[in-house]
Amino acid sequence: MDHSIPATKLRLVAIPRLAAGGRWRVEAMRAYSEPCLLWFTKGQGRITLAGQTRGYTANNAIFIPPGIMHGFEVGPQVFGTAVFFGRDSRVTLPKEPHHLRIRETFVAQEMNVTLDAIQREMDSTSPGHDRATSHYVGLLSVWLERQIARLPADQNKPDAARRLVARYTALLEREFRSGMGVAEFAMALGVTPTHLTRCCKQACGRPASALLHDRLIFEARRLLTETDLPVNMIASSLGFTSAAYFTRAFQHQTGKSPTAFRRAP
Repeated sequence: MDHSIPATKLRLVAIPRLAAGGRWRVEAMRAYSEPCLLWFTKGQGRITLAGQTRGYTANNAIFIPPGIMHGFEVGPQVFGTAVFFGRDSRVTLPKEPHHLRIRETFVAQEMNVTLDAIQREMDSTSPGHDRATSHYVGLLSVWLERQIARLPADQNKPDAARRLVARYTALLEREFRSGMGVAEFAMALGVTPTHLTRCCKQACGRPASALLHDRLIFEARRLLTETDLPVNMIASSLGFTSAAYFTRAFQHQTGKSPTAFRRAP
C-alpha cells in the first residue's frame, strides 16, 4: 500500500498536491492503507478503481476503501479535495468502492460546504473545534450514505468479468511482492491467463500484465524516492530474480534506470 502520506489522522489534501513529486504518484496502480474520498470540482479524466476504468468529471465523488487498488489521471485543469480519514477512523463509511456522479447543484454544494467546514474547524483553535470537526465528518459520512442509497439498483452489480478483475486487483495488491506472474495469479483465481487478460482489457482497457507491472514499478519508484535502500535490495523485496532484470523492467517502464531516477531532482 502507498505509505507516502502519513495515515494517522484526518487530512484534507488538494488533489493537485497528490501529484507533487510526479504524476506517477496518482496515475500508477496502488492502494492506500486508509479510507479515502476524492471529490472533483473541476476538470476531467479517467480513474481505474478495483480494475474498472471510468471517466470522471466535476462533481464526482469517488470513495476508495483501504486496500483497493486504483490510479487516476490528474491533468493541470483538475481540481478538488482528497479526504483521508486515517487508519483508525471510527466514522461509518462504505465497505465497497463507489463512484458517485452528482447531478444536482444543491447536493454538490452540500459537499463543498461540509468540506469547507471540516477544514475551518481543523484549522481553528476555538473551544470544541475537535468535536465540531468530528460532527462535520459524521455529516460527510451521512452524505455519502444517502448518495449511495440513491444509486440505481443495478449500478453496483458488476458482471462476471468485472468481478474477476476486482478479485485480481485485490489479490495483486496483497501479493505483488511475491514474484508471482500473471499465470500464477490466474491459477490462484481459477482461470486461464488468457481469460484473465481478456477480462482486464474489457474492464479497464489494459492487459493483466500491465496492471502487475504498474503496481510493481509504482512501489519501486516509491522506495527509490523515500528510502536509501540499495537497488538490489529493492529488486529482491519486489520479487525480481535479479537486480539486472529489475533494472531492465524499470527502465522499460519509466525510461530511466533506477539509479538515474533516484538522482533526478
